Amino acid sequence: MAEKKTVIVTGFEPFGEHAVNASWVAVQELEKLGLGQNVDLHVSEVPVEYQAVQNLLPSLWKQYHPQLVVHVGVSGMATTVTLEKCGHNHGYSRLDNCNFYPGSECCMDEGPECIHSVIDMDAICKRVNSSGLGVTVSVSKDAGRYLCEYTYYTSLYLGKGRSAFVHVPPLGKPYSAEELAQALRAVILEMLELMEHNTEKQLCQHGQ
Repeated sequence: MAEKKTVIVTGFEPFGEHAVNASWVAVQELEKLGLGQNVDLHVSEVPVEYQAVQNLLPSLWKQYHPQLVVHVGVSGMATTVTLEKCGHNHGYSRLDNCNFYPGSECCMDEGPECIHSVIDMDAICKRVNSSGLGVTVSVSKDAGRYLCEYTYYTSLYLGKGRSAFVHVPPLGKPYSAEELAQALRAVILEMLELMEHNTEKQLCQHGQ
């Protein structure tokens, strides 16, 4: 029997013009769908606060020891489900829900400037778009230098790249919460499959 995988998926609380945050609504819908019998899914709502992220993320990684952590955020500019390739360390000068931003304007004082996910987002994008899901997926290298990217970078740092970030459009522009949840499910299952395939490939190489 396949070993159970643990996946954490997070969404954000409301902020600014987003009185309802599509990311958290979509994640709650995803929780109803689940990721199948072989995946333990844990969901969490992330505050739009830099200091809260610094406290919450290490505890999530430590408590669950996940194979993958997927953060979902809303972007008012997005019209597709957007897979972010990387997180950047500097440039965080926008105030959070507590009217705070880091004095250093960075995530990790000693961290590298950019951390890429171990997941090939282009491959995931191609697979999901060719599956006939009805939701368009795209990729991006700029997660926006706000709490979304701050969270992503922190998670990439803590999880040695075993993290992903997905930006979703606001609800109804054009997708419903149910459609977004279906897209998230498809994306995450493809990610897990790709990660497993890559692990098997590495094991084969070591065994030669």
